[in-house]
Amino acid sequence: MKKNTVSVLGIFGPKSDLRALMRLSSGRVKEVKPGSRVASGTVIAIDEDGIMLRQSGQTKRITIPGS
Repeated sequence: MKKNTVSVLGIFGPKSDLRALMRLSSGRVKEVKPGSRVASGTVIAIDEDGIMLRQSGQTKRITIPGS
C-alpha cells in the first residue's frame, strides 16, 4: 500500500449504526462513523462494502480490500 492513501479495514455494528475501521495515511487506525472527519475528508456514508468519503467537493468510494 502506498503512502497518503486511506483504506477500510472493516465494517461493524448494527445496520442502523454502522462503523468502520480505517487506516489513515499516517498509518494510524481510527474508528469512524458517518460525519467523522479524517485528514483526507469527511465520511458521509457507510455500508457493508465500504465507505463514501467526501474530499475537496468530490465523493469517492473506498471499499474493503477483497470485498
